Amino acid sequence: MDQDNLNIQWYPGHMTKTRRQMEEDLKLVDAVCEILDARIPYSSRNPDIASICGSKPRMVILNRTDLADPAETKRWAEWFRSQGLAAIQTDCKSKKGVSSFQPAVRELLAEKLQRYRDKGQVGRSLRVMVVGIPNVGKSTFINQVSGRKGAKAENRPGVTRGKQWVSVDKELLLLDTPGILWPKFEDPRVGMMLAYTGAVKDGVLDVEELACHLVEMLWQRYPQNLKERYKMDCPADAPGWELLEELGRRRGFRISGGDVDLERAAKVLLDEYRGCKIGRFTLEGPEVYEVTE
Repeated sequence: MDQDNLNIQWYPGHMTKTRRQMEEDLKLVDAVCEILDARIPYSSRNPDIASICGSKPRMVILNRTDLADPAETKRWAEWFRSQGLAAIQTDCKSKKGVSSFQPAVRELLAEKLQRYRDKGQVGRSLRVMVVGIPNVGKSTFINQVSGRKGAKAENRPGVTRGKQWVSVDKELLLLDTPGILWPKFEDPRVGMMLAYTGAVKDGVLDVEELACHLVEMLWQRYPQNLKERYKMDCPADAPGWELLEELGRRRGFRISGGDVDLERAAKVLLDEYRGCKIGRFTLEGPEVYEVTE
């Protein structure tokens, strides 16, 4: 299948404004925390963030670990640490890992805290900017770590608007920022990854073609899960269209004339993948950096 057909260019005007605002706000903070989707840690990183942040201390949060492959999440955390970034794993639904955020921030900014103490500025607040693309669970994380409903959270991309400060305790303030995507996905694979997880609004891409790419990837990485969920029986190298048709056939999705209803099969696959009904999957490993950079 031709991945160029799935290339996405989506950069609403408010996101351009947001980038400029973030560059201004960076002067107000001590560190930057980027929240990533643990299922797609590479594709959910905004490549602009590094240039925006410059030399500011940074940490990454691998969020939505409840939906990702635990072994792969651990590998990703180790990889980020090897790159000199602080890294923690969280599942905001159960609050798992959220309590490790404050100690991680203080460790990241230990030198600054020591300078404050040396100057007698005990109790001075640390300020951390929280960034992330749409739909990685940023607002939910902020709500959980602060113990209040300070940030609006909805399960659809592009909800958070405007800048807002959220107090975690007397010594830690978070600056919430709207989720931004970058101007263009140079790698069409990245656009697809974001579409699989719902970071790009449905309707931007053809649902059947998107599902064909996803089912082919899952068949290569996690075939046993598909066999158990859909009773699929296809060759190991089966193409996506064949796999999607098999899924629809096994589920009994038919249209007039007896053909398989591929659109319905596609929607079911995407819904069940996003709802973690097939299994906990990570769609890319740290090796992707060796291929792309």
